[in-house]
Amino acid sequence: MRTSSSPLLVELTKTKAFIYKNWIMTKRNVFTLFEILFWPLVGFLSVGLLTEFAALPREMRAFILVGIVSMSAVQVCQLDVSYVLLYDVWSKALKHGFIAPVGIRHLLLGSSVVGAARGGIVFFLLMVASYRLFQFDFTVPGAGALGLFILGLFLCATTVGALVCILVLTFGNRAEVAAWSLVSLMLLVCGIYYPVSILPQWGTALAALIPLTYFLEYFRHFYGFPPIFSHVLLKGYALVFVYLVLEVYLMRAALNRAKRTGLLLKLSE
Repeated sequence: MRTSSSPLLVELTKTKAFIYKNWIMTKRNVFTLFEILFWPLVGFLSVGLLTEFAALPREMRAFILVGIVSMSAVQVCQLDVSYVLLYDVWSKALKHGFIAPVGIRHLLLGSSVVGAARGGIVFFLLMVASYRLFQFDFTVPGAGALGLFILGLFLCATTVGALVCILVLTFGNRAEVAAWSLVSLMLLVCGIYYPVSILPQWGTALAALIPLTYFLEYFRHFYGFPPIFSHVLLKGYALVFVYLVLEVYLMRAALNRAKRTGLLLKLSE
């Protein structure tokens, strides 16, 4: 006699499959250590030591350290979401990943869980380094505010990784550079090293479309920097969820298009 699994158990099993896949690929990749230890620490120390050399006031140092630590965590997390497709593209096995009866939501959620774990390690290490090396305390806002901030960072990272996946399914191998360039482009407009108020009007308008802008403003207001926008936490979460829903739809459309045009087969053996 066959027994049917509950819908929730089925959803969890499919999501766990992508968690396991990303975990295995991460464990086998020696360069993972560079992504979560070496490069984030090098970037953090270079910027932190620059603030020391420039003898910046404590509040200016806080502004910049919040930005560089946040950016490092977002970059590591979004790479895991991007890798869920890129690993298959590089191994010429993209079509095999979509043979199984899984959905885009399982792919994104499973990969973002591993990404959040790796990004969390980066955030924690740099948070400790900030306190030990530059006497900056990330826990001043309290556990609740810090948790909301970190969750917002990882959701932002998921939207970036999902966009990379959409571009890969649309343009193929040519789009893989987006996995490393999109976060760098965000750096210019979302207020990592400077407030978005110094940008030209079009730049401020563009920053208002990026959820990371609002999460940075939310966290920095605990250190004496009044937000430029109103209701920053609400707007940040609203934007990120709208983008995630839209990206699931666009990714499904890109996958269907890749099947029709034969791109899915070209990216596979």
